[in-house]
Amino acid sequence: MRPTLSPSRAADFMQCPLLYRFRVVDRLPEEPSAAAARGTLVHAVLEHLFDVPAADRTIDTAVALLEPQWAALLEQEPELATLIGEDTSQESTALESWLADAAELVRRWFALEDPNRLEPAERELYVEAEIDGLTLRGYIDRLDEAPGNLLRVVDYKTGRSPSELFEAKSLFQMKFYALVLWRTRGVVPRMLQLVYLGNSEIVRYVPEEADLLATERKVMALWRAIERAATTGDWRPHRTKLCDWCSHQALCPEFGGTPPPLPVPAEGRTEDSGVTRG
Repeated sequence: MRPTLSPSRAADFMQCPLLYRFRVVDRLPEEPSAAAARGTLVHAVLEHLFDVPAADRTIDTAVALLEPQWAALLEQEPELATLIGEDTSQESTALESWLADAAELVRRWFALEDPNRLEPAERELYVEAEIDGLTLRGYIDRLDEAPGNLLRVVDYKTGRSPSELFEAKSLFQMKFYALVLWRTRGVVPRMLQLVYLGNSEIVRYVPEEADLLATERKVMALWRAIERAATTGDWRPHRTKLCDWCSHQALCPEFGGTPPPLPVPAEGRTEDSGVTRG
């Protein structure tokens, strides 16, 4: 199996090598969260809104998409129903409240962008590029294209925009996508745009070829570090505030836990999971 890397898994290793191991090498299951499911739902609504004519892309139309898109998600993953209490006596109230929160995120998007004036070139675009034997891959939420082959990469985030201290981490994902597009299309995207619905903010970045060369070097150095960890079995935990949201504390030495024995052969495992939603 050819080695592959997505920006999500690259971010995992940078955050904590042991987290990467748990997710990629051990493939440990993780309980889905209501927030993650809401993010997936909002992404689906913003994707399918562009299926209707521009004049019909209204707030009411978008909000009306929530329930059918949620039903579609449940058909694919029925276990998501338990996240919002659909198996309790408070089923209706819980679902209504949860959908109302999702609707508020959708409404905020309309204050940031006007879908009547947008005609995306691509939505949920799968991209991949091979660099020195490593396949970089991921899904771009939206790709806009203007005359002259001018590309804008857009990513929706249902959380809040990060502080300046953590902004570089968020931009890494976008530069990763830009690198893949550059290597496959020969064009440096004109704009990278992060749309944060949690606090109604847009972060824009204009990449240059030097940025993408630096990103390529970083990704390849990161992959070499992953290969060393796979060879030596040294997946060191890195304790940060983000540990509070980790599903694997019980197995982490930083919290008194013991990781399970490594699968054999560990070197044979490669990143092969989907891209998480913001």
